Amino acid sequence: MSLAASPIRYPDVASRPLMTRRGWWLVVLNFLIPGSPQVLAGSRRLGRFGLGATLVLWLLLVAALVCWFVWPTVVFSAVSMAWSLWILAAVLVFYAVLWVVLTFDTLRIVRLVKTAPSARGWIAGLTTVLMIALSGGASYGAYLAFTASGFLNSVFIAGPTEPPDENGRYNILLLGGDSGPDREGMRPDSMSVVSIDADTGHAVMIGLPRDLEDVPFPDDSPLAQVYPEGYGAIDGCEVDVCMLNSIYTEVELKSPEMYPDAVARGSEPGIEGMRDAAEGVTGLDIQYYVLIDMQGFEQLINALGGVDINVETRIPIGGDEDNDGVDGWIEPGQQHLDGYHALWYGRARYGVAGGDYERMARQRVLQEAILHQFTPGNVLAKFQDVASAGADTVKTDIPQSMLGYFANLAMKTKELPIGQVELVPDNGVDPTDPDFEYIRSLIAQALVPPSPDPSEQPAG
Repeated sequence: MSLAASPIRYPDVASRPLMTRRGWWLVVLNFLIPGSPQVLAGSRRLGRFGLGATLVLWLLLVAALVCWFVWPTVVFSAVSMAWSLWILAAVLVFYAVLWVVLTFDTLRIVRLVKTAPSARGWIAGLTTVLMIALSGGASYGAYLAFTASGFLNSVFIAGPTEPPDENGRYNILLLGGDSGPDREGMRPDSMSVVSIDADTGHAVMIGLPRDLEDVPFPDDSPLAQVYPEGYGAIDGCEVDVCMLNSIYTEVELKSPEMYPDAVARGSEPGIEGMRDAAEGVTGLDIQYYVLIDMQGFEQLINALGGVDINVETRIPIGGDEDNDGVDGWIEPGQQHLDGYHALWYGRARYGVAGGDYERMARQRVLQEAILHQFTPGNVLAKFQDVASAGADTVKTDIPQSMLGYFANLAMKTKELPIGQVELVPDNGVDPTDPDFEYIRSLIAQALVPPSPDPSEQPAG
């Protein structure tokens, strides 16, 4: 058939059945291969531009898919850098605008008035729906990319990366900060170190009790010069109690000059003091920290839609040692907790058997429940709220350039059991008179990778 006789470019406009079939074909082609209706029936120049852009997009998607299966770290890195997200957002905006232009031009060359009257509304409606699917989806993707870029810039620094320690592990200090009218400054009430094997993703959570005394510091720490025998071991300290979680308050309020470059490195003097303390207790090199504001923590859980927790014992909300002033209770059993109740589940220590040590165990349960909520679908569905809450909740010195690597490592971690080391009396640790050599031996044993299950070994 010659081009001149093509019913697509040169249709018999007097034949409504032909024009209707032609209209349906052009609308579907515009959705499947944007630019092709223009090449076949409209402006070839616009069509070639649209087809070229479509081909480039397909190639980019194929390349991304290949990278996802072959080099997933590359994909994670691309979506965890603010500048790359800006580029992604700009590309998506370009395609959103292009698809709107191509769709309206497709409607023009369809010539609705020449189609069957009964089909005009359906053709126009389908065209609109498909345009919303393409351009609307691209616009929403651009919005997510812009939002994510702002979140990354507000939380993660652009500093240098750190190598694994001598044992090939990354050690990250996790702090849950809390403040109140009865306290002098903020004190981290939740302290732990997560140690992750840089190759396998094997992770161990090390719970540090807030009331640990005589905390040692590394030799190169400025705090070691002030407390050579341990924190408050000889002449006390500069705050009301000389326990592990008081170190943040003392350094931040009394001696910030000990760490003059802390802020420039995306940290705080108090956090650096806690990092030195954690290194002294565990014997590990702490490369990074993550500080979570417990008040913002409530907003983050609400943004995620709450958490599901099996509550083992009745938990008071508020109150003191005698349960005076209790505002309510979290009852035993399987519970879906909002941010407020989840915060008290992890915070309460009065009126609960086990006190601080029971609270440490609940905090680990809460951490796992939150991680369970961080599914891609859940985060994407509530991304704006999650990003907003996260920006107000999290402070860290993990650089953006490491996010892709850690995201890939986290996928390996999810496939392995997470080790737990709680430095509590049940494990032979006396917080008032701790044996730090024993503590470090406990940690060293836990960091040994688990042996493969013999049942999973191939037959010889």
